[in-house]
Parts: sequence; C-alpha cells; structure tokens
Amino acid sequence: MSKFKKKSSASQEIPTSALPDIIFMLLFFFMVTTVLRETTILVEQNLPRAEQLRKMQKKSLVSYIYIGKPKDTDRYGGEPRIQTNDVLISTDDVVQFVEAERTKLSEAERNQITMSLKVDDGAKMGLVSDVQQELREANALKVLYNTPPEAPE
Repeated sequence: MSKFKKKSSASQEIPTSALPDIIFMLLFFFMVTTVLRETTILVEQNLPRAEQLRKMQKKSLVSYIYIGKPKDTDRYGGEPRIQTNDVLISTDDVVQFVEAERTKLSEAERNQITMSLKVDDGAKMGLVSDVQQELREANALKVLYNTPPEAPE
C-alpha cells in the first residue's frame, strides 16, 4: 500500500472572475481608438501628384470639396460633379456650403476657414475654376489642393 495518495480534489473549473474586466477593457479600447468615417465619397478620386507639399497644422478648420466623375454613373451621369459632405451639389450651392461650414466654427475661427479641394485628375478645369469663383464670392480665400502623400522611395 502506498503512503502517498493523489489529490483528486483539484478543481476542474476555469476561473472566470477576471473575464468581465477583460471584456470591458477591450470594449473601452475599441471605443477610444475607433474612428468613424465622416464622409462617403461619391466621386472618383485619382489625385494628381505635387512636388511642393506642406502639412496642415490645424485640420479642424478645413472643409473638403470633392470634384470628380461620379462612381454611380447610371444615377448621376458621366460628367464630373462636386461633392460636399455626403451630397452632390452644383456650383451655385458652393456659397451655401461655405456659409454652413462657417456656422459650425466658433466666432473667432470663422475667418480662418480653409477649403480643401480634392480634384480628380480627369476633372475639367472649367468646373474647378467655377468652384474657385464661387469660393471667392463666399469670401473663402484660403484654398488648398489635396494630393496623396509621397510614396517612399
């Protein structure tokens, strides 16, 4: 007869007391790090390259205008269109868009609004100059053109 007996009273259960803490930590992590998409791009965006680039310091003052051929050509036609936020607009509506974007800013920042044009390289320059003219009428004089970041060499 052996003097040593095996302990058979070892618990077979997995401790789950820390599981709710881990789940809440993961949930909190994803809530903090997730960035929701702000705008659905309805026009094609093949941006031209630029040689002199400058990074924006304060992006909260920037409003985006997209110009390009619509992705859904059956619904919107094949001519280049202007998109602001999630809506396709005409050149006459650009002034209203600028005023709406200004009202979103504080009183001190309204004069610092910057309009960013993301223009497809296949878009006609006439449409771009019409948008520029409307921006001048809306007194949105800070205009920049977006380009893709430089590819690493």
